[in-house]
Amino acid sequence: MTVALHVPRYADAPASLGKLANARPRPGLETAFDVARDDLLAVLTALRDEHDYQQLMEIAGVDYPDRAERFEVVYCLLSLTRNHRVRVHVATDEATPVPSVTSLWPVAGWLEREVFDMYGVGFSGNPDLRRILTDYGFEGHPQRKDFPLTGHVELRYSEAEKRVVYEPVQLPQDFRTFDFLMPWEGPDYVLPGDEKAAAPPTPPPPTPQTTDKPSDTGAGKPADAQVTKDARKPRAAKAKSAVTKPSPRKKP
Repeated sequence: MTVALHVPRYADAPASLGKLANARPRPGLETAFDVARDDLLAVLTALRDEHDYQQLMEIAGVDYPDRAERFEVVYCLLSLTRNHRVRVHVATDEATPVPSVTSLWPVAGWLEREVFDMYGVGFSGNPDLRRILTDYGFEGHPQRKDFPLTGHVELRYSEAEKRVVYEPVQLPQDFRTFDFLMPWEGPDYVLPGDEKAAAPPTPPPPTPQTTDKPSDTGAGKPADAQVTKDARKPRAAKAKSAVTKPSPRKKP
């Protein structure tokens, strides 16, 4: 197999990243840096223009409720020429916005809206910072650790009002009253559908009739002997016997 030598393989972190200003390396196998909010734009600009990290692949959010600045905004960059990825982490809280990077990568507008919608992190300078995944009237931010898994409201289509209505979450417990100790063993009473297991087994179908003997088919030695005799006739005799005699004409 021929390998193109001019195509770089997955490379280690470039040595030039050691000179990246205002960025603290994070421990781990992957290349990542911690950056202060005020230095974010300068660091990302340097990574794009000086270190050839051309593409912004993703902006992710992380929630650490025990921290004073509970949120981390993670910028995932890709260098096509170096075949390498790098992450930049910025910490913030609910009240302090993070500088928007839409001036560096216009696609960041959509990604920042996702982080704002899921975590409630603000981005100063984003021209269209509004929800993108949840509904317009949604309350809260679903990816926060303190957001209930069931949510606060549920929606359904009302046939009477001909619209979607919002109601407080109600969790019916009719099918969750487990009154047995081991769920995989099952209860002592009969559940709907279990009566089928107690029904008698279906009897097997009757044995089909077969023609295992020549006498069952109407064949036998006499018939076989006549066939053998006809097969041994000369070809001319066979042709003569195959010609039918003309029927006699009736007199007028």
